[in-house]
Amino acid sequence: MSDALTVSNLICRYNGQAVLSDLSFSVEKGEIVCLLGASGCGKTTLLKAIAGLLPLDSGKMTINGRPIVDDHLNVPPEQRNIGMIFQDYALFPHLTVAENVSFGLSGWKKADVMARVQEMLVLVKLEGLESRYPHQLSGGQQQRVAIARALACKPDLLLLDEPFSNIDTQVRHSLIKEIRKIFKEQGVTAIFVTHSREEAFAFADKLAVMNHGVIEQYGNATTLYYQPSSRFVADFLGHGSYVPVSLNGDNSMSTPFGEWPIEHAENETMLEWLIRPQNLTISSDASGEGVVIDAQFMGDSCRYLVKVNDQTLMVYSNQLLEMGDTVNLNIRPHPPVLFASQ
Repeated sequence: MSDALTVSNLICRYNGQAVLSDLSFSVEKGEIVCLLGASGCGKTTLLKAIAGLLPLDSGKMTINGRPIVDDHLNVPPEQRNIGMIFQDYALFPHLTVAENVSFGLSGWKKADVMARVQEMLVLVKLEGLESRYPHQLSGGQQQRVAIARALACKPDLLLLDEPFSNIDTQVRHSLIKEIRKIFKEQGVTAIFVTHSREEAFAFADKLAVMNHGVIEQYGNATTLYYQPSSRFVADFLGHGSYVPVSLNGDNSMSTPFGEWPIEHAENETMLEWLIRPQNLTISSDASGEGVVIDAQFMGDSCRYLVKVNDQTLMVYSNQLLEMGDTVNLNIRPHPPVLFASQ
């Protein structure tokens, strides 16, 4: 599969300071990529740079193999064939749904415009609402109109800035699932910005975790969650416990829970083992070595802190336990992720 977008050595400075630092990544055709990070990490700046809305100091970009930025070229935004959906949807309040969807179809024959508008409204399940105005729609419906408008022009790349932040929590998950299905059926290549891990996991094929203007790690969500390349990525994507370990040659390590096999580790004198809650199982046992020292009901599961062998581990379980209960704690087999001790 060929790349829809390639970004190479992108640098963007503001007041002499680098906001984006030597960024490089690529997006395959039909792929949904999330730029994920805390406020101020550079994710929205990167999105605007791809759209051509911000000047760059250096770097190269191509869309479907066509150069849009290099040392001698900077294609203006309107010639990049990129669609954008903003956080507030940016619908025209004085235009109907149909008029909003058809806004970018100037130069088309009237019959073709009408056919394209109907096609898009059916796609986003808004048929019959052509004559309504944005203020007569719910937030989810306004989001669908924005998507229909962006897709009507058949963009090579679609950019979305915090697309679900204004949607009620009750409908957000179903809307994310619905829009992802639309994008996949239409073969849409999309990049979206969010600070929500849950949105990123649910909507994206790949994540680019950003920190201070750099991409810390890029890949699919499962790899980044279970095999993070840095503590920052590990901590940003979810909870985990760090356990001190020491190496025993090349194939095992000593842990507070006994020997554990490893394939390879850097020759560090002090290491810590990242254990995700999903790598642990818990069971009530009057003679168990673990003790529940904190319990939090999460709705579909409970989150427990368990102290065992002088270590405190976080584990999720459907069992209802109370503080002070004794338990058995088992570690599921998994390739250990090790970091230098802090």
